[in-house]
Parts: sequence; C-alpha cells; structure tokens
Amino acid sequence: MSRFDFIQTSLSGLKLVQRKVLEDQRGFLSRLYCAEEFTEAGINKSIAQINHTLTRKIGAVRGMHFQRSPHAEIKLVSCLRGTIWDVAVDLRRSSPTFLKWHGEILSASNRMSMLIPEGYAHGFQALTEDCELIYLHTATYQPEAEGAINVADPRLGISWPLPISELSERDISHPFISAEYQGVIL
Repeated sequence: MSRFDFIQTSLSGLKLVQRKVLEDQRGFLSRLYCAEEFTEAGINKSIAQINHTLTRKIGAVRGMHFQRSPHAEIKLVSCLRGTIWDVAVDLRRSSPTFLKWHGEILSASNRMSMLIPEGYAHGFQALTEDCELIYLHTATYQPEAEGAINVADPRLGISWPLPISELSERDISHPFISAEYQGVIL
C-alpha cells in the first residue's frame, strides 16, 4: 500500500507529496519518506542530510536558497508544526519553466510536502507562529556551492501572502537577478 501521492505542479519536476495517515484512537502514523516509493516516483538519490528549523514570527521569510552543481540537491520540505507558504523557483538554464515560481501551503494539518528538484531555489513564509520544518536533502551543505536570490526580486514577482515581518541580514543581501542571468547548469 502506497503511503504517498505524488502530485505534479505546473513547474517542470516540482512535485507535491501528500502523506497518507494511519489513524486510530491513540493518534496517527504518517511516513515522511520511503526510499522504495520515492524511487518508484523517479527520485532515486539517497538522503544525505536532514535539517530541522524553527521560525518563530508570523510573516518571517527564509530564502531563496539553492546549491550549485556538483552539490545540487533535491529537497523534501515538510511542515511539522504551524503553517507556511512554501515557494520554489526554477533556475535551471533552458528549462521550459525557467524563472517561474510555485507556492503552496504546507502545514502540520494538511500533511503536504514539497519535493524540490535540483536547480530550484527554495524559501518560505511563516503564516503562524512557531513553524517547525524538516528538510531532507540529497546532498550535504557545501558553503562554496551555496547560491541565493532575493525574496523581493521584481523579476520573479513572488506573491508573499503577508507583509514580510522579518528577514535575516544574510537573506536581505541576496542579489537580484540581472537581465543577463541565464540560470544554473546541472
């Protein structure tokens, strides 16, 4: 029995993962990841790193981060507490959805995850206080491979649902995309 539904979004390779729940009077069980089922869905890289984050303030934004090749990564992002607006931007050179973004509400209650392919930037906005996320990565973090774009880049026009209440100094300083930007090569 499959524990996941994989749902293709409008962006090439970007998927939502609906976790199925086994529930009884004691509570529930929800599988976050299964190598066999993800391989069947076309994701055949192993998990190399797992990160857990807490974002305290409503309206706070984190992002838009990615890793360059050869350390490009697939991310599986799940919200374990609270509600977020999760956003992915296709930065892959020559992609049919280059510089397009897709946003989805992820929450503890909807048990939806976003499966973000290599070559995408990722960020999110907290829609409730004390949002906890878990990230599964197919590559370990390499500072020299890190890339980012500014969350307020007008060329992207990301529609954040709330005014941005908090942004780290690091994220504020991320560059805007220039007119000459051609994307990442994987």
